[in-house]
Order: sequence, then C-alpha cells, then structure tokens
Amino acid sequence: MATYDEGVIRDLIDGQLPWPTTKAIMSRYKDDGRFGTYLSILQDRVSWSERILLPLGEHIYIVQGENGRTVKCDCGYEFGDYRENWKLNSLVHVRDTREDIEEIYPGRQACDPDWMEIREFICPGCGTLLEAEAAPPGFPIVFDFLPDLETFYREWLRQPLPEEP
Repeated sequence: MATYDEGVIRDLIDGQLPWPTTKAIMSRYKDDGRFGTYLSILQDRVSWSERILLPLGEHIYIVQGENGRTVKCDCGYEFGDYRENWKLNSLVHVRDTREDIEEIYPGRQACDPDWMEIREFICPGCGTLLEAEAAPPGFPIVFDFLPDLETFYREWLRQPLPEEP
C-alpha cells in the first residue's frame, strides 16, 4: 500500500498534482495515516484552535470546541450544533429568475425558474460561498448528512473521539 508524505497530500488538497498522479492516489487503498495528515494540514490553515473532527466541505468543518461539537467556517464563524442544519444559519442567495440563473448557466443551459431555483449558502462571517443546491421552489433546505462521528472514529479510524466538554 502506498503512503504519501504531507507535501503530496497538501498538493492533492490544493489541486496542484497532475491528473495521472491524482487519479492514482484516488484509485489506491487509503493508507492508515492519510486522514490524520489531511486533518493536520487543514488545522494548520485555520486561525482558531478548536480541533477539526471532520470536514463537511471545502471551507467548513465539524469541530470540537468550548461550545461542544459545532460547524465552523475557515474564518471562525460558528453555525451552531453539528446535528442541526448549518445552512439555516447562513446567508442564502436564491437564484429564482431567468436572468439570475443565466449568470451561472447561460442560454439553454439554464433551468426553468418555475421548476428549479438555485440556492447559494454563504458564510455571514467572511462571505465565502460554502455550498449551492438546486431544488424546486418551496422545497425545504436540504440537510446534506448527519455523520455518526462516534462510529467513524471508533470503526474507521480506530481511535477515540475527543470527549465533549
């Protein structure tokens, strides 16, 4: 099983590896220390000290902090308990007109706003676009997933999950 040093994992995160190398890494079995290396790199990139438990997206994480396990952005903005939909505490830009949708999907690529709207979820702390979803108008905001952190750490990582304060 191949193992990769921190520099290779950093380049993988940053999209700096050539495609054949990226594909080879993605196609092989994951080495035991890779997730720890990944978390370490992410932790080094943020200015706050709460421990990252699990990334939820490119700029958003579940962290272990003073307020328990919460969802937090790169900038430090806290969205609240990880068991609740963080999107409900974000700024939401809804693209629901043809003109607004065509800013992203021009011409025939655009969806019909009577059938679909595009929701952009933005961090109130730094203005970073964290996620976008397409849904029928009036459809509830999607709660993407609720990870079972205890099982993930115990069964997959084979290490204890930090205790909540």
